[in-house]
Amino acid sequence: MDIWKIKGMELKIEKPVIMGILNVTPDSFYDGGRYFEVEEAVKRGKEMEKEGADIIDVGGESSRPGSHPVSEKEEMERVLPVIKELSKEVKIPISIDTYKSKVAEEALKEGARIVNDISALRFDRKMVDVIRDYKAGVVLMHMKGRPSDMQKNPYYEDTVGEIYSFLEERIKFCEENGIEKEQIVIDPGIGFGKRLIDNLLILKNIHHFLSLGRPILIGTSRKSFIGFLLNLPVEERLEGTISSVIISYLKGVSLFRVHDVKEIKRALSVAFAIENPEIYDENTVS
Repeated sequence: MDIWKIKGMELKIEKPVIMGILNVTPDSFYDGGRYFEVEEAVKRGKEMEKEGADIIDVGGESSRPGSHPVSEKEEMERVLPVIKELSKEVKIPISIDTYKSKVAEEALKEGARIVNDISALRFDRKMVDVIRDYKAGVVLMHMKGRPSDMQKNPYYEDTVGEIYSFLEERIKFCEENGIEKEQIVIDPGIGFGKRLIDNLLILKNIHHFLSLGRPILIGTSRKSFIGFLLNLPVEERLEGTISSVIISYLKGVSLFRVHDVKEIKRALSVAFAIENPEIYDENTVS
C-alpha cells in the first residue's frame, strides 16, 4: 500500500483512486463551458463525490492541444470561488490543476490539498516553494513543449525511456528542494506532446514506471488517441476510456483522472474484485 502525503492529511492508496475532472473553463476539449458558473461547478463536484470520486481536480485553464494561457488573475477568478465553496460541501480532497505558483498558493489557502502541475514544476520557479511550504501533494506530469505547440511534430527516440528519465529527474529535483518523496505522484502525460504510437507505448509499458517508487496517475479520459483508434468524436469515447483505464490498472496504475466518474468507478470496482477475490466471504452468493 502506498501513502500519498497531501496538505493536512495522508491518502492510503489501497484501491484504485478516481480523480474527477472539474473544468471551470469555456474551452476545454470535452466539457468546456459546462461548469463555468460557480453554482454549476459546485453541483457537479458534489455529484462526483456521490458517484465515487476520491479527489476532485479543479482547473481554470484549458491545456488541450493548441490552447493558449490565461492570465493569473483570470485563472484565480475562475477557480478560487469554486474551491472555496466546494471545500465546504465535500469531504474528499480537492486538487488544483495549475502550473502557476500564485494560483496554487491561493487555491491551497481556500481548501485545496494537491497541486496537479502539467509542467512538473518547470514553468514557474516558485511552485516548488509553494508545494514545500504548504506540504501539498503534487502530481508531476511529463509534457513535451507547451499546450500551444505540444502536438506540432513531437518525436522520441525512446518514448518510455525518455519519459522515465524526465520523471526520475523531477522527483530528484523535488527531493533536493525539500519536498518529500511521499508527497509525489507521477503522470506520464498521455496526449501531452505525444503521437499515437507514443500513447500506446506508454500504456503498454506503464508498469516500468513503478520502479520510480511512486504511485502512477494516468489521464486517458476521452482523449484524441481513442478517437483516432475508433474514429469517434469526443462524446463517444467512453468505452475506449474504460478499456485504457482497466488495462492500466492491471499493469499497476493507482490513480485515474476521468470525466465519467460513475462509469469508471463501476468498471474499476469489478476489476479490483477480480484481482482481489480474497476480500469476499466464501459464503457470499450472487
